[in-house]
Amino acid sequence: MAKSKNKFTHLLNPGHTACPGCAQLMVARHVINTCGKDTIIANATGCLEVTTSKHPTSSWKVPWIHSLFENPSSVGTGILAALKNKGLDKKVNVLVQGGDGSTFDIGLGLISGMWERQDNILYVCYDTEVYSNTGYQASGATPHDSFTRTSWPGKNSMGNSMFKKSMIDIALAHGLPYIASTTSGYIVDIQKKVKKALEFDGPKFIHILTPCIPGWGIKADMAVDLGKLAQKTGFFPIVEYVNGELTESMKVPQETPRVEEYLKHHSRFKHLFNDPRGKKELEVLQSVCDKNIKKYNLK
Repeated sequence: MAKSKNKFTHLLNPGHTACPGCAQLMVARHVINTCGKDTIIANATGCLEVTTSKHPTSSWKVPWIHSLFENPSSVGTGILAALKNKGLDKKVNVLVQGGDGSTFDIGLGLISGMWERQDNILYVCYDTEVYSNTGYQASGATPHDSFTRTSWPGKNSMGNSMFKKSMIDIALAHGLPYIASTTSGYIVDIQKKVKKALEFDGPKFIHILTPCIPGWGIKADMAVDLGKLAQKTGFFPIVEYVNGELTESMKVPQETPRVEEYLKHHSRFKHLFNDPRGKKELEVLQSVCDKNIKKYNLK
């Protein structure tokens, strides 16, 4: 049988089993294309792993190592040490990837260790705001009032009772030279920030909001639009820090949309529009947006 020739030029190819319209796969393709072929990836357990590497196939055209939920950052450190031993650490990029479950929760301690060591590694978090791969349980990135499989059950529940933690602040506390956030709505911004991150020696962190089609209960063609709305309402700020200083923030429109304009497209927030108590909760979520706009100078 003649060997088939792969005509695709991307470093993350079609043939994966992600949901139609998946923002995470779209964003990951642009991340690795920007990093280039001289890149080694350590990838945490999660949707990005299971959809791209089902045995005996792989969608990746770079060296790619599946690690556990908790330790891709440690594997990245090992890869970097091996490259240094061979004198290749200045020629090959080390990219560590994880979802919000791995980043915000299960792997946070080992990420902290990698950052404390000042390892020259780019860490990218693909934030779906829920444990997408295992059935939509709440993570440390899940917004307040969002429905999840582990929220309080019953008609009286308003969803997730906790608030999203700030990985940007945690990264700042570690003194990283480059920290940034962006969303699936701004592909050029993703490319620009990955390229810029790789110019810095030491640990780099990019936090990317990647809407989950089934986990958020959104239409399959909405990943880009909701990535933009998350930014325009102030719900997910897009910022950049260099050596601890806020150097760039993507401004919200002067006539800033209210948070309802963003949330009304998600089935995970539909209870807020169907329950009289939802009006008060929407004001709580609006205050989250208002605080972000003030904190990051978004207006």
